[in-house]
Amino acid sequence: MRSPYFPARSVVFRKEANGVTYRVPALLYLSRSRSFLAFCEERLSPSDSQAHLLVLRRGTFYRNYVEWEDLQVLGTARLPGHRSMNPCPVYDEFTGTLFLFFIAVLGHVSESFQLASGKNVTRLCYVSSTDGGVTWGPATDLTQGVIGDTIKEWATFALGPGHGIQLKSGRLLIPAYAYHIDCKRCFSQLCQTTPRAFCFHSDTHGSTWRFGEAVPGPESVECQMVSVDAEDGANVLYCNARSPLGCRVQALSLDDGAAFQPGQLVQRLAEPQNGCHGSVVGFPAPVHLRRHSPRGGSASAPDAAQAPPPLAPENPSQSPENFLTPTWVVYSHPTWPNSRKDLGVFLSPFPRDPDSWAGPWVIYEGPSAYSDLAYLELAPPSPGAPPAAAFACLFECGTRTAYDEISFCVFTLYELIDHLPALPALPALPALGRTSARRKQEKKRSRMCTVC
Repeated sequence: MRSPYFPARSVVFRKEANGVTYRVPALLYLSRSRSFLAFCEERLSPSDSQAHLLVLRRGTFYRNYVEWEDLQVLGTARLPGHRSMNPCPVYDEFTGTLFLFFIAVLGHVSESFQLASGKNVTRLCYVSSTDGGVTWGPATDLTQGVIGDTIKEWATFALGPGHGIQLKSGRLLIPAYAYHIDCKRCFSQLCQTTPRAFCFHSDTHGSTWRFGEAVPGPESVECQMVSVDAEDGANVLYCNARSPLGCRVQALSLDDGAAFQPGQLVQRLAEPQNGCHGSVVGFPAPVHLRRHSPRGGSASAPDAAQAPPPLAPENPSQSPENFLTPTWVVYSHPTWPNSRKDLGVFLSPFPRDPDSWAGPWVIYEGPSAYSDLAYLELAPPSPGAPPAAAFACLFECGTRTAYDEISFCVFTLYELIDHLPALPALPALPALGRTSARRKQEKKRSRMCTVC
């Protein structure tokens, strides 16, 4: 049996002796400056109600390591009398503007109080930077202008947490979720709510924002999005969301997040009780490689600069110029079904199929919780070779609790494949529209699976 292999990690944020805790990581990689931006909440204690400010550490990426700058308090990312939570950064490649979205929650009012009372005290805000996160402008409160009276239909809402994305069209997407009020103090009962994931979006490079329709069901909470291309030229927006139903929920949008199809339960991706945040990131499939099973026998993984050379296409008809490059998706999440423990990484070469996930490769053993992923390309291992695909992960972990520190690691696609079980056999690529038989199957699965 192979010995466990873990990517080298560094601690970016550590709990302080006075109880100050750093939680809810968000990670962004800026390829132009080869820099990482690591955001999180600074809390007076691990409790959600004790969140305080947002903080940032910027890191410069060199060939084999990241040099981190000192912690920076984002003093403008706040509203007076509110606590700042759920950092959600997105970078506009067209304009070079960096947006950091967050929610501002009144005082120490807890989420549970808002859910029980139906009294929403959460605001939608952002700050922006035009110099890669060195300096930041004042906070902008979008609540009234973007959400408007709909806020009265939500007991509370939040963003991400973690990174947003930009589509090829230039549309900026901020993942979000809201607890829709189903019944308010009917028959002397407390407010009844249902959580649903959705996204805010901008087609004007951040000057105006709107929000789309929510995932119809099942219940979906914290989420992230990936733009998924298929070989047949189709494109969908893929949403992967936390759920209290025992496993993750995924949903597809055919109109870039304006509306979502009914969600599906992803039984291969288990959730602990009440769920936990997870991260997804898409990347171009390595179509120049033959599909192969993970290599066996070696207890160590290749270094980023020592990645194996690319293999030739199996036949000329499969060369990259003859079809579109599909999108593969990587997902990170604690792997225990009953505890936030042992952070793992999963891979799906066909994310539209909920049964296509392979994994996990456990990259950290011990208490672990929230994480955020970023995709990057490393320098080619040899002249003429393609860049090596790699991923960075910023995640909560510790020896006693999952909230002792926030760590960072980088691993290559070759390392990931090498430490995963064999990828599942994939079905023939279906048409973008689902057949009636497939819709019936999804409805049946939704009715039957209340606890995965």
